[in-house]
Order: sequence, then structure tokens, then C-alpha cells
Amino acid sequence: MDAPPRLRPIGAVNWLGLWTLYQKEVRRFLKVAGQTVVAPVVTTLLFLAIFTLALGRSVDQLGGVSFAEFLAPGLVMMAIVQNAFSNTSASLVISKIQGNIIDILMPPLSPGELTFAYAMGGVTRGVLVAVVTWAAMLIFVPFNLHQPLYVLFHALSASLMLALLGLACGIWAEKYDHIAAATNFVITPLSFLSGTFYSIERLPETFQAIAHVNPFFFMIDGFRYGFIGHADADLGLGIAVVTGVNVALWLVCWRMFRTGYKLKA
Repeated sequence: MDAPPRLRPIGAVNWLGLWTLYQKEVRRFLKVAGQTVVAPVVTTLLFLAIFTLALGRSVDQLGGVSFAEFLAPGLVMMAIVQNAFSNTSASLVISKIQGNIIDILMPPLSPGELTFAYAMGGVTRGVLVAVVTWAAMLIFVPFNLHQPLYVLFHALSASLMLALLGLACGIWAEKYDHIAAATNFVITPLSFLSGTFYSIERLPETFQAIAHVNPFFFMIDGFRYGFIGHADADLGLGIAVVTGVNVALWLVCWRMFRTGYKLKA
């Protein structure tokens, strides 16, 4: 006779549950890769073409490189921002609307494990889109890696920041309109005002000071430095700001799962 079923010891970390939830998040966006991976690449290339054609002739150089070389890292970072945020926010809202969020909350997964699995799913999508976008841009723009570690750190940190922000918004949101509002009134303005398409050195001092309050600016500035060797702000300060924001967002998401905020009836 077959042995009777036994309880599986979990230990300090539920590695199997953690891996399963992470796989579920990755497979969810890979099933529609045309929408989640290919479409952002096409959109980014269109931005590159439009801004290069419109401004490339009037702007000779920025940061010691051509306008296209200056612009390209910012566009890659924008792709990271939009896709890491969309992945976690959409996943939570879909689960809540369809009523299957209970399937995530019932298994023996701690708040930290839930936060980690969802966040890593968003990080995976953000980094994957960044790599594919970078590879596509290589056809049109020469990329020089000045400091690869800065590129890697800021790509991972930006993906984590937006994945956590998307996770918090997904837990808070009750319908897709709430996610759209967060995208339109928070993510998009912070992205466009972060120096993606310009150097803040050309702004008046007041607006430069305002830019330094925007954490997205530090993500893009450090990421761009890794490619072209030019930064508009202190790199150490940027690393500290990005790390601090990620820690704060992690604690917020952990707390939301811990208390069941808008997740448990």
C-alpha cells in the first residue's frame, strides 16, 4: 500500500512556495510576450526615432556624446520603469477582480515571501525588456559600457523600485482605473521629469533642485553614467536615494501583506 500523505516540513523559508509563485508571475507575462516584451521594444524604438529626428540636428552633443547616445539609456530605463510597474500592479488587480487572490493568501507563504516573489517577477520582466530593448537599439545607436556595474545596479534597483511600487498600487487598487490613475499621475510625470530626454544641467537652478527630489532622476542618471561616463548628480547620493526608497517600499509592501490591507475581507 502507498504510504499515507505526510505534512511537508517548510522550515524558515518556504522555498518551494516562493519558487512556485515566482514561476507563476514569470510565466504569466511570458504567455503574452508579444504584448509584454515585444510591444515595449517597438514603442521605445519609436521614441528614439521621433526624438532623434526632431531634435538630433538641433542638439549637437549632450554629456560629451551624440544626442542619440545620450537619449538611448534613458529610453531603456523608461522601458524598465513602465514594465516592472505594470507586471506587479496588473497581477494583483487581476487576482483581486477574478477572486483568486485567496489562492495566493491561503498557502503557507509569509508576507516577506509574498513580497519577494511578486517583486522578483516584476524585476525579471523589467530586466528582460531592458535587455531586448538594448539589443534592438544596438542596430541604430552605438552603446559603450563605461561602467558595467553601474548599469547592472541601476537596472536591478529601478526594476525592484517599480515592481514594489506596482505591488503597493496593486494591493491598494480596487479596479483598473486606479492603476491607470497611478500611471498617469505618478509614474509618467516622474519619468518625463527625470531627465530622460534632456540633461538637467540645462535647467534653471530651481528646476534642478526639484529634479533632485525625484528618485527616478537618480535611477536614470546613474544608469546613463554607466554607458556614457557622464552624470548630472553625485553618484553616491544617487545610490543612497535609490537604496533608501527601495527599503521603504519593501517595508510598505511587507506591511500591506502582513495586515491584509484590502486583501482580506
